[in-house]
Amino acid sequence: MTQQDNNVTEATTSISGGKEAPEILSNQPAPEQAAEVARDLQRVLDGEFPEARATMREILNDKTMRPLAGLPLEEARAITTEKLFKVLESGLPHGVFRPEQGGTGKIGESLVSIEMLGHADLSLMVKSGVQWGLWGSAVGNLGTERHYKLVEDTINLRALGCFAMTERGHGSDVQSIETTAHYDPETQEFILNSPTASSEKFYIGNAARDGRWAAVFCQLYTPGNEESHGVHCIVARIREEDGSPIEGVRLGDHGHKGGLIGVDNGTMMFDHYRVPRENLLNRFADVDEAGNYSSAIENPNRRFFTMLGALVRGRVTVGAAAGAATRTALDIATTYANLRRQFASDESLPEKRLIEHRKHRLRLIPAIAKSYGLQFATNTLISRVTELDRRGVDPTDMTKEQEADQRELEAHAAALKAANTRHATDTIQDMREACGGAGYMSENLLTSIKADSDIFTTFEGDNVVMLQLAGKELMTGFAKELGGLKPLEMVRFGLDSFGSLLRRRTAADAIIQNLQDTFTDSEETSLFDPANQVKLLTERENRLMLSLARRLSPARKMDVADAAEVVDKAQDHLLAVAEAHVDRIIFEAFLDAESKLTTLQGKKVFEQVRDVYFLSLIVDNASWYLEQNLLSGTRTKAARAALNDLVDSLGPWSQTLVDAFGVPSQLRELSLMEPYEAMTPVCEFNPSKGPK
Repeated sequence: MTQQDNNVTEATTSISGGKEAPEILSNQPAPEQAAEVARDLQRVLDGEFPEARATMREILNDKTMRPLAGLPLEEARAITTEKLFKVLESGLPHGVFRPEQGGTGKIGESLVSIEMLGHADLSLMVKSGVQWGLWGSAVGNLGTERHYKLVEDTINLRALGCFAMTERGHGSDVQSIETTAHYDPETQEFILNSPTASSEKFYIGNAARDGRWAAVFCQLYTPGNEESHGVHCIVARIREEDGSPIEGVRLGDHGHKGGLIGVDNGTMMFDHYRVPRENLLNRFADVDEAGNYSSAIENPNRRFFTMLGALVRGRVTVGAAAGAATRTALDIATTYANLRRQFASDESLPEKRLIEHRKHRLRLIPAIAKSYGLQFATNTLISRVTELDRRGVDPTDMTKEQEADQRELEAHAAALKAANTRHATDTIQDMREACGGAGYMSENLLTSIKADSDIFTTFEGDNVVMLQLAGKELMTGFAKELGGLKPLEMVRFGLDSFGSLLRRRTAADAIIQNLQDTFTDSEETSLFDPANQVKLLTERENRLMLSLARRLSPARKMDVADAAEVVDKAQDHLLAVAEAHVDRIIFEAFLDAESKLTTLQGKKVFEQVRDVYFLSLIVDNASWYLEQNLLSGTRTKAARAALNDLVDSLGPWSQTLVDAFGVPSQLRELSLMEPYEAMTPVCEFNPSKGPK
């Protein structure tokens, strides 16, 4: 045993309660063994739809699909639009739509296919998402049979469209948008109008150049009703075939952005623009020829959230694609770290590879572990979207249980969107730095990935708002189960009972239950014990939720203004609840994936990846665990030491870990380690005379 192995054993034993700690993986794996483990890990990372991922990998391996840097704006937009036809050839768009609309209804395959585009070209991913995921889903999911022809044209790129929801004055607060649609029974038309400067549609993808149609979200008015019926969606033609705006529609161009230059974001306003009555997407509400409004969903709030719930897929794909971009960045930086040499312990020794420096391992391996967990959790989310879609439940006639499932799905989509995109922003920047000057060269893709992914933290909703949405859903569940209990009764009810009531269903339910049944709690319980790991993460979520409920309980007896102030002051606590919830569901997704591995060595490697994720959470939240007396200072300090030891153990396996991401091979053809060609001076320079 080497000295390194001895050091690792001492540190890991200090948090293992004297029980068996993970086996140290100190040796460089043989190529055959590494390849076998990579295949095993990739199989569980690929999840439920490996064939769709394989198809997209083949498409993305085409050299023409590699993003190009430095293109003029219009050329970048034109190339991205042209690439849409290659995406169409993959069959991806058809899965978004039901068979009666000209699709295949294979929503899971389509979601992972759009995710895979994020590995290579986020402009193309966004352009595809706008065309088929936002504009297309709006028409397909909010419309009825009279809109099926438009859906068919959308699938086949004969109708390029926009998703016109966000306005200059309102983004996340969709219910307050200002664009109006008044019905005129004499002409049987809706009159679309932008009554204020703040009602201008803003940041709209496809609006600046390519869009011929728009799904316009607006306040709907009918004769005799001074009050709006709420936000509805109307399709409107905005351009002629030659690209010129339709009369009554004013279009603008946001021009060059910080990233995603292949996406033509623009603005849109309407000047009493008339569209036929049939253009109302009428799945959940309709207006007859005489102007009578009807809806199968009487409650306006429920109707609004039902409409938005039908569009949850866009939020899923934004988070998923951000995760894919992060995995590409990790692959590039880890490959570089296993090749690039820097510093030697002694002049007589060769320089070390970057991966052999512990600080570099600490930059890479915890981020890789989190990317594993986020992909597992995203796979679970996509499977649930698919499951609910297969059930074919009518959104206008849901049971309370089905409504709860739908709200939970939306909350998880929001939470994972925030987690994936925040991880992307932090990690891609760190990977750029980890590659030094090579990471700053456009040909090595990291600058493009960094620029293009930056917007994802506010795409489909600002991350703070997304986490609040998730936190509020958790507190809604709390209120339903415990809302009638007084504070003292809440304490007597107990955290264990509370957790069992509100712990959200995950794919790992049976695994978690088995761990709980066999768990024995003590101060010496190993932090490597998955049952204890689940307990500590669940305890954090539950305690944060219960303490938040106590903070918010006075608001129930206050007027609206005072209650809103109480809630506003507790926003940081609400975000902490949502973040703890995300940490826990990611960890449970780890456990579910771990149960599907088939090779012994793969399981050993994976177990340490899971431990790295868990210990990173403990280290990051050490102060909270100390405040709650759940862990001692000695144990949190030992957790930090064990994390160091685990990244040492996994260092030789780092390339295998990123190989398992299955990043399309042509994206890995980098110049990071290629020798520079001899440069010919462009001029001679004489300090006294200047250049010749």
